[in-house]
Amino acid sequence: MSLTEASAEAEHIPEQAEAVRGKGPWQLAWERLTRDRAAMVSLGVIAVIVLLALLAPVFAAITGHGPQEAFPAAGLTPEGLPVGPGSGFWLGADSLGRDLFVRILYGARISLLVGLLSTLLATLFGVVVGIVAGFYGGWVDGVLARVLDVVLSFPYLLVAIVLVAVLGASVPLMILVIAFFSFAAMARVVRGQTITYKEREFIEAARSMGASKPRTMFVDVVPNLIAPVTVLATLLIPTSIVFEATLSFLGLGVDPRTPSWGAILSDSVDYYRVAPGLLIFPAVMLLLTTLAFNLLGDGIRDALDPRGEGSR
Repeated sequence: MSLTEASAEAEHIPEQAEAVRGKGPWQLAWERLTRDRAAMVSLGVIAVIVLLALLAPVFAAITGHGPQEAFPAAGLTPEGLPVGPGSGFWLGADSLGRDLFVRILYGARISLLVGLLSTLLATLFGVVVGIVAGFYGGWVDGVLARVLDVVLSFPYLLVAIVLVAVLGASVPLMILVIAFFSFAAMARVVRGQTITYKEREFIEAARSMGASKPRTMFVDVVPNLIAPVTVLATLLIPTSIVFEATLSFLGLGVDPRTPSWGAILSDSVDYYRVAPGLLIFPAVMLLLTTLAFNLLGDGIRDALDPRGEGSR
């Protein structure tokens, strides 16, 4: 190599070093995520479903069919069976002559609302319980660990039946029930991660500087939990959506008059042979939504783990 070439190469070293230095872990994770085709397609599917849910009132205005409006003359055959897809009803009608397409879009609102809010509550409560149990240890950890075991051992359908019988079916109640049965999984993951982090050098340094335990937990430990918590929260969303659909299918979720994918599927039990769309369309929406969130969660997990990049 000549002296001129060596000088030119040396001039580029600071630029290369600056380019490497300019990328933080989150930026690198985002770049890995954008190279994951399955995750990007899943993100696009989720965006479309969210957009359709937001535009549900617009489509209701276009079709002239509200989510609760029944059109027995146009939506039912002379034999009283739901009509199939056509110009008047894009995806057909349900057993009462209501527009299936409009009700599925409004059902997406319920599923996404319940899935996101219940996951948010479960994440917040699970992080607090898990980090307290893992950081303090001793009898505190023992008591909280037993509480988590009790929560995980509860028969959730039995609890849902009792609560609905006493308080009545409602969206807020369903969100609280799902969050209650979801936070324990989050708390266990956070507890295990906290136990590993609390023995690290940076925690010992914070203690030696006189930092209090609450400050150490929420200032030094919590930022290191963002990655696993984000991955688990993404994977909890489809679980919550399926939980909501299951409860609504059994008549334990939202008010029966409220559009819900589970309620629509329940309505299809007696008509799926003569009106298969009543079963297929909400089932496909439920499948696409849960599959997209699961694939996106897998992609986020791989993006946050540098070793995942090389495995593709």
